[in-house]
Amino acid sequence: MIRKLIFAAACLTSSAALSAPPRMFLTDAIKGDNSEIALGRLIAARGYSAHVRSFGNTLVADHSMARGQVVAVAREMGVRPPTGIMPEARAERRKLERLHGRAFDYEVRRYMVHDHREDIAKFEAQARTGERNTARLAREQLPTLRKHLRIAESIRG
Repeated sequence: MIRKLIFAAACLTSSAALSAPPRMFLTDAIKGDNSEIALGRLIAARGYSAHVRSFGNTLVADHSMARGQVVAVAREMGVRPPTGIMPEARAERRKLERLHGRAFDYEVRRYMVHDHREDIAKFEAQARTGERNTARLAREQLPTLRKHLRIAESIRG
């Protein structure tokens, strides 16, 4: 009897471990999109240069579309979409709210280059080793993340 309980617990633990990475990826991707939308709105409103304001609008549009795609996959997989933003994005928003002019644009560039490099690495890993639905989703969204990185790198602060 005890052996059966231990075996059943081991089976439950291993199936939960298999489902955790896709769930975590989806949750983080949605929070990431929420973050980029929130920061994009601020960037579009407060950017010093027209190029930076345009980048803010691009972030809002592209990450709103991406969020819709991720939410659809999350719901298919029984993952409840989070509504919050990433803690790093919350801290960055507070930082950007205190900046103006070229300093604002410079900080946008610094943060967005770093953030998108990290996101690209996570999405590339998911595309290679993720569960079928999350791997496909990651592959589909990589071109947009790479585009955002190129735009961020082109910002002059």
